[in-house]
Amino acid sequence: MWRNIVSTFLTVLIVLLAALGGLVAWSQKQYEGPGPLTQGVCVKVSPGQSFAAVSEDLKAKGAISSAYIFRAGADYAGKAGSLKFGSYLIEPASSMAEIVEQLTSGGPSSCGTELNYVIGVTGEQMILREMDATTGQYVERAKFDPKTAKAPDGFDDTVKSADVRLRVTLAEGATSWQVVEALKLAPFLSGTVKDIPAEGSLSPDSYDLKRGTDRGALIAEMQKRQRAALDAAWANRAEGLPYDTPEAAMVMASLVEKETGVAEERPVVASVFLNRLAQGMKLQTDPAVIYGVTQGKGTLGRGLRQSELQRRTPYNTYAVEGLPPGPICNPGKAAIEAALHPADTKFLYFVADGSGGHVFAATLAEHNQNVANWRRIEKQLKTQDNTGTGMADDAGGDAP
Repeated sequence: MWRNIVSTFLTVLIVLLAALGGLVAWSQKQYEGPGPLTQGVCVKVSPGQSFAAVSEDLKAKGAISSAYIFRAGADYAGKAGSLKFGSYLIEPASSMAEIVEQLTSGGPSSCGTELNYVIGVTGEQMILREMDATTGQYVERAKFDPKTAKAPDGFDDTVKSADVRLRVTLAEGATSWQVVEALKLAPFLSGTVKDIPAEGSLSPDSYDLKRGTDRGALIAEMQKRQRAALDAAWANRAEGLPYDTPEAAMVMASLVEKETGVAEERPVVASVFLNRLAQGMKLQTDPAVIYGVTQGKGTLGRGLRQSELQRRTPYNTYAVEGLPPGPICNPGKAAIEAALHPADTKFLYFVADGSGGHVFAATLAEHNQNVANWRRIEKQLKTQDNTGTGMADDAGGDAP
């Protein structure tokens, strides 16, 4: 009799253990497998919010199939107490495991509202955007230059919200003075910058920030990234370049940056300048002359005068030989790479081609013909602009 009882008990226990094992396997599959979402949703985690409350919100939004399994899986993984507040874009079919990782890793908000302060060469833009979770695309809500326009109604209150993603984006070619002046207008930063950073020492990049970030700390991060970019490029530089120091290469990179915005042209422009240096020719680049006039404090806003082209100053590359004494802007990584890995050409000249790029020449005769062609295009563009039938001349760029 006892043998039958024990046998029955063991049978029941085995069945229960098998069922439990099946339940665990099923729960694990639910936790790690694709989730039920068919389109993205935005989930906000508030400071101090409990994991249970977040799990119920995810369940209500259809992001997970079971709040209990979600909590149990996070607890088993040791992450239930590691929530980071912010707004998160939950992608379609995200598993519970992926959502837990997303909500506990932190970092900048990937959903909700974003304020991107763009510091450019000719001005600044405060751009307020909001994520459309169903498409994964940002929709622009406000855009203005804080130097020349007031913030739209409701802007300040929105920016003060705890979960707004804050970014500063520095465009290639801005000067250090422009950067410092622009940062003074950022309402979400704190502190002051005592001195203008050395020209060329700031990295054009996008910087995710916390509210109240010190302006000096942001400048230091910009300098750290630019130094790292220069050191990496210098360590792998091409052979036979005429630079004695990385700083000299940065001067060249700044000239390349200001002469062209066309990515594939940068190594070619660098080759032109290096070919001219090799032949003892003056660089004759307008951006350097302009920097000598403005000292990097804003844009010139007009053409260069003959007196400025003839005046002998350290930055007047029409009057002095060699590189200017320092960078004329903060160049990006592509321009730095171009200065240290120039194209192999025999070009000595270039001039605008009317499309935003340039046409290059190896001889003065070719260059003069290219200049004549550009003058005709320039005249046509101005005529079209005056009659309202075309676009204004915005090709830019001058030939050495």
